[in-house]
Amino acid sequence: MEMTRRTLLQAGALLAAASPAARPAATDRITIGMIGTGARGQELMDALQQHPQAEIVGLVDAYKGRLERAASRVKGGHAKVYPTHHELLAEKSVDAVVVAIPDHLHKAVVMDALRAGKDVYCEKPLTYTAPEGLEIMAAAAAGRRIVQVGSQGVSSDLEGKAKKMIQAGKLGQITMIHAAINRNTASGAWIYPIPPDASPQTVNWAMFQGSTPRPFSLERFFRWRCYQEYSGGIATDLFVHLCTAIHFLMDAKMPARVMAMGELYRRTEGRNVPDTLNAILEYPEGFTVNLSSSFNNELNAEAAFQVLGTEGSITIGGDGLVFYPEHAVEDNRWIVDSWAQPLEDAYYKDPKVIAAEVEPAKSPRKPPERFKDEGPEPTVAHFGHFFDSIRSRQPYWENEAAGHHAAACAHMINQSAQQRRLVEWDFAKDLIA
Repeated sequence: MEMTRRTLLQAGALLAAASPAARPAATDRITIGMIGTGARGQELMDALQQHPQAEIVGLVDAYKGRLERAASRVKGGHAKVYPTHHELLAEKSVDAVVVAIPDHLHKAVVMDALRAGKDVYCEKPLTYTAPEGLEIMAAAAAGRRIVQVGSQGVSSDLEGKAKKMIQAGKLGQITMIHAAINRNTASGAWIYPIPPDASPQTVNWAMFQGSTPRPFSLERFFRWRCYQEYSGGIATDLFVHLCTAIHFLMDAKMPARVMAMGELYRRTEGRNVPDTLNAILEYPEGFTVNLSSSFNNELNAEAAFQVLGTEGSITIGGDGLVFYPEHAVEDNRWIVDSWAQPLEDAYYKDPKVIAAEVEPAKSPRKPPERFKDEGPEPTVAHFGHFFDSIRSRQPYWENEAAGHHAAACAHMINQSAQQRRLVEWDFAKDLIA
């Protein structure tokens, strides 16, 4: 990885600011600052507050209405509202922050948090562009900070069971994975209702804009996922979950090659990201992935995985986890039936044919094995891993490197769809080629 002078200076500042001895003990509370208290941010608040050791002590958001509602949801009601994330990060009493803001702001805020010596839980995707991942990785390493990314499925009971099946060889050789998420509502396509009191007086437009200044727009502020200036659309909002899970299940790092197509077919007003996207990802570990998403049909409204192996398949979705044993039986009858009768008769008397075709055909197909989710809600479990990491200083699987690679998959898909070409990954540089 090439290190720029700016990155080296940032790393030095992190080492100076970090205090490795200042770690919460196993019995200590962990104080949390919430940077972003929108719909997802408040879901995260509810999940993390199910852990008794966690205490929300600070709130930041660009819309006053969300701040007021978030403050009412803080247990004990003692969280302080800060005008910007800079003031919150200056508080030495804050151990960690949760970053739940639009994608284009992730890198700047995460880097500020790492410089301030805070551990970070960042909602997916970790990055808005692939090179940002290298900067975050360098900063986390320099400051010896914990970074966990919020694709919570990898902390679910079902994905844990699926990974064990795959590692045990129950599926045999896996060469194909299908994964899809579909929706067919305006809300599912991120066309969210806008609060009636939203205005330049209640919305901090400057905080939201970051480095992409534009005229004030409530649609852009509350529906930012619809615009490529702030989001990678389907790829960074939905496919990033699928890629994270695939990397976790398969112990894979990155696809070597990606080809994608995406178009805006139906919901053409108030957005510039596709409402339909398809991608093919080829992994050097020896398997190919098909990803698809449409906002014009609700089949597979929940994330649906099909992992196809030579000895069996698993599906993960609304029905839980299901393992389907393979029942592949050779049947050359239609071919041999065209031979001369004596040759056909001799074929079926051959002991090898009897063992390979005749006897297996008599065995019944094994029924599928079904598993329900028996663990805690995935986001609650995911925060449990984060808090364990803060104490132990050992990162959970979905650290900054895993977050960089999952987000970079999404960036490769978008680049391929936009440029209408094959996109490759440079494993030496850990970047898009």
